[in-house]
Amino acid sequence: MHRESNHQPKIMNHEIRRGMNMIMEKAQVLWNKKLGASYYRIGLNCSRKFISASPGQFLMLRLTDRTSPLLRRPFSVHRIIEGEKGIEILYRVVGEFTGRLSEVKDGEWVDIMGPLGNGFSLPENIRRIFIVAGGIGVAPLLFLATHILEKKMAGSSNIKVFLGARSKEDLLCMDNFINLGLDVMITTDDGSEGETCLITNPVEASLKEKQPEVIYACGPSGMLKCLAGIAETYKVPCQISTESVMACGIGACLGCAIEGKDEGRYLHVCMDGPVFDSRDIRF
Repeated sequence: MHRESNHQPKIMNHEIRRGMNMIMEKAQVLWNKKLGASYYRIGLNCSRKFISASPGQFLMLRLTDRTSPLLRRPFSVHRIIEGEKGIEILYRVVGEFTGRLSEVKDGEWVDIMGPLGNGFSLPENIRRIFIVAGGIGVAPLLFLATHILEKKMAGSSNIKVFLGARSKEDLLCMDNFINLGLDVMITTDDGSEGETCLITNPVEASLKEKQPEVIYACGPSGMLKCLAGIAETYKVPCQISTESVMACGIGACLGCAIEGKDEGRYLHVCMDGPVFDSRDIRF
């Protein structure tokens, strides 16, 4: 989750913020590493509240000591730093805000608010899981896979990861998943790595061979729409992490509304999501 927005948020008072079970604080930057092309990982030293975030939740981040951009931007929690020293965010430079974020140095500070939203539902004793990521959509899914293994909700042999990207340069976290002992399938649009096809092709082929009990996914809306159709066809539960422009992250600005499956019903990514049952969304 890293979309940028120009919507103005409404001001929430302290009592509302406290009641929503989230906090605001300044976090010190531990590192801000370029991964190649336009991708970065930024590590933040923050309080235990953020470290206890659930996979799929996000935070709102604002740059300090910079007059522009003024508003916060949403980012998925990508990883809990070993030793519970803080959290890490994976992001891509796509506009003014993320361009300025990429210039932040080690030791500087940023304002964060969270953790926010509803994460992935994690049933116990799952026997087979598909994790499907498209491009930067991998951001919350490494956290999810690590959490499942650490909590012993499933073994590594139960999880199959599908990573899709435009090219080899856009593939993210492949080595991280492999180092977790997971089976990883790669596709790229240009054939520079793995198969030359959409990531949903091997997902459906693997699903026909042996169905998973649940699919977890995050990526472009076209990929999620296709995946939701596949999941419905084969009657497999599918949870998707969605992206939307938002200015507040707490349901005040109403800028992140998406259409629900029921006619006339709208859901808000920040409050109802960002993770949804794919059957509840109208693509």
